[in-house]
Amino acid sequence: MAPSHALRCCKRALNWIPVLFINLVVGWSYYAYVVELCVYTIPNNPERISYLVLFHIFFTMFIWSYWKTIWSKPESPSKAFCLPRAEKELFEREEQAETQQEILKKVAKNLPVYTRTAGGAVRYCDHCQVIKPDRCHHCSTCEMVNNCVGFSNYKYFVLFLTYAALYCVVICATVIQYFLKFWTKVLPDTHAKFHVLFLFFVAALFFVSVLSLLGYHLWLVGKNRTTIEAFRAPVFANGPDKNGFSLGFKRNAAEVFGDQGKYWMFPVSSNLADGKPDPCVHGNNIQHTAEDSKENIEGGQTDSVKVENEQ
Repeated sequence: MAPSHALRCCKRALNWIPVLFINLVVGWSYYAYVVELCVYTIPNNPERISYLVLFHIFFTMFIWSYWKTIWSKPESPSKAFCLPRAEKELFEREEQAETQQEILKKVAKNLPVYTRTAGGAVRYCDHCQVIKPDRCHHCSTCEMVNNCVGFSNYKYFVLFLTYAALYCVVICATVIQYFLKFWTKVLPDTHAKFHVLFLFFVAALFFVSVLSLLGYHLWLVGKNRTTIEAFRAPVFANGPDKNGFSLGFKRNAAEVFGDQGKYWMFPVSSNLADGKPDPCVHGNNIQHTAEDSKENIEGGQTDSVKVENEQ
C-alpha cells in the first residue's frame, strides 16, 4: 500500500507542473509588459496609459477564466444512477455477464440513458458502481488536485482559450513597434530589450498553438461533440450516430454557454446545468422533455461518475 500511496502523491505533484509553468510564464509576461515595456520603454503617458488599460482588461478576463477552469469541481451523477439495493446484490452475486446486463437494462429503463457500449451493452462503471450517464466516462484524474475538463467547466475552458488568444494578440499588436525598434537598433540596448523581444516571440508562439486548439473546440461546440465523440461516434440503440447529440448550431452553443448571450463572454455559471433546459430532440429521433432529458436528472447535469463528461 505504501508504494501505491507514494505513487499517487507523486502523480498529484506532477499534475501541478503544467499549472506552475503557465503561472510562471504569465507572471513573467505581466512583468515584461507592465514594467519593461510600459514603464521603461514607452516614452509618453497617453500611449502608456492606453496600453495598460487595454492590457489589464484582457489580462483580467484571461486569469479569471483560467482559474475558473482549474478550480471548478467536476460534477457527479445523482444517486438515481446507482443500482437499487436489491438489484445491486443480484448484480454482485451474478457471474454471468448476460444476466448482469439484464439487471442493468431493467434499471436503465427508468433513467435518461440512451447510449450503449460498442457491443450494445448498458454502460456501467465497475469502479464507481453506477450506470454511466450519457457522454460520461470514468476519469482517472478528477480526484487529483488538478481538474479535468467536462460539462461543469467546459464553458470556462473555451473562454480560457479565447482570452488566452486575445491576450497574446494584444501583446503582439502593442509590442511589435518596439520590437522592431529594438531589432533594428533604433532604440538603444537596455535591460528592457531582452524582455520586449522575448515577449513578442513567446506571445506569437502561444497565439499560434492556442488558436489551433481554440478552433478545434469551437468546432466541437458547434457540432455538440466531445473530444472522444469526435474520434468515435456514440452508440445508440439503433447504432452509432456521430450527430446523435446535435441540436443545431444555436442550441449546441447554448448547451455550453447558456441561453442568455449577455453572459457568454464572462466566466460565470450560465450553461444549461444551472437551469431548466428547453425540450430537445435527440439526434436519433428520441423526444425528451425537461423532466426526461438525457442531460438532466434531479435538476443537475450528469457529467461525471467521478466520471466526467468526455470533453
